[in-house]
Amino acid sequence: MPNSTPTPNTADHLANERTFLSWIRTSIGIMAFGFVVVKFSLFVKQISLILGKTNTVPTGSYSGIIGIILVAVGAIVLLLSFLRYKKIEQQLMKGTYQHTSRLVTVLTIAIFCVSILLLIYLMGSI
Repeated sequence: MPNSTPTPNTADHLANERTFLSWIRTSIGIMAFGFVVVKFSLFVKQISLILGKTNTVPTGSYSGIIGIILVAVGAIVLLLSFLRYKKIEQQLMKGTYQHTSRLVTVLTIAIFCVSILLLIYLMGSI
């Protein structure tokens, strides 16, 4: 069995990997929510048609668009988190780590904007 000596920053690399995996879970959650929004809209339309209430079926539904936006945001979060992971990995290897919270800020703003769109859509359907 070969001897492996841990580098002084092994814990940092492992923490970087755990953070990356957390971002992956977040992106999957965002994409899943977008998928549910799109499919729920189709479900409501089908139920309304089955019940014969065609006049209550919304024709200009934005939920499909919002769902697609959420899936796209999830995919972008996945890509950005990978790029961030690789950047931090390189910084840790060089010993020049610089903290940044840009990804968190961008994600917060994007999810907030989509939330506002969902609120406007839901308030319009009351």
